[in-house]
Amino acid sequence: MDTVVFTFLNYMEVLAIAKQNEVYINEQINCPEVMVIGPNGEKLGVKKIADALTLAQYAGLDLVLLNNDFKNPVCKIIDFTKYRYEKNKKEKEARKKQREQNLETKEYRLSVTIDVGDFETKLRNAKAYLEKGHKIKVAVRFKGRQMAHPELGREVILKFAEKLSDVSVIEVMPKMEGRNMQLFLAPKK
Repeated sequence: MDTVVFTFLNYMEVLAIAKQNEVYINEQINCPEVMVIGPNGEKLGVKKIADALTLAQYAGLDLVLLNNDFKNPVCKIIDFTKYRYEKNKKEKEARKKQREQNLETKEYRLSVTIDVGDFETKLRNAKAYLEKGHKIKVAVRFKGRQMAHPELGREVILKFAEKLSDVSVIEVMPKMEGRNMQLFLAPKK
């Protein structure tokens, strides 16, 4: 009696998880006939839902609706908890890859008249950020009469890039955009 209650509770837990993920399993499937795929991937053909459920129970597994197409729904006989685990694992891996592709870009603003201490501090911070694998953008904003001498800003940016050359490569060379000159650095592989 205890094993029946325990099995029933496990079954109810699996149904609750399936409903949460919007995946139909076992008795939740309301199609009259389904294409059944066996546990090893072999096609068992189109069967009535009752026959498919009997096959799944005989195998000790769940009948999971993979394709809810109106004309030809496809069900597979698999262990639902294992299926859910592998699906979550794939989603987690996809999110991880997406995070790696969308690395943040941090901006460091310098000025033409930057002091040595400020320059060294920004250099240290940028080096630490590059070592984490992120890209950085170095910008110099020209104020007033500084616009007459953009080569001074270019020198500051190139000096900054040169000091970081051991951990980074120049992705985009310095270019003027309005009152700003920008340079992009990427970490070395």
